[in-house]
Amino acid sequence: MKCIYVLSFLLALAAVQAEDKYSTENDNLDIDAVVANVDTLTNFVACFVDQEPCDAVAADFKKDIQEAVTTRCAKCTDAQKHIFYKFILGLKEELPRGYEEFRRKYDPENKHFSALENAVSPA
Repeated sequence: MKCIYVLSFLLALAAVQAEDKYSTENDNLDIDAVVANVDTLTNFVACFVDQEPCDAVAADFKKDIQEAVTTRCAKCTDAQKHIFYKFILGLKEELPRGYEEFRRKYDPENKHFSALENAVSPA
């Protein structure tokens, strides 16, 4: 009987943890294609820093950015961590000013960004 209680508890815990992730709706985003196209990358950044309207995909990511930055992407799926890593790397390389605008908007005191970059970086 104890085994059933333990198993039930573990299943409930797994279900709660699965719900503690961001929506996976856009986890299939081809981030390499986004970063390779400077215009597309610029549109994403402009959306994220409130300079341009967002398309549906960018808006989906934007709604979680602030929390993801401050929590070091704790609720991100592995795919989202990969996307965030590639996005940040692409910004640094292709649009350094865009990177700085993005960082200033979501981490104006520069308290979280280094930890975020480490958290999403491939091991």
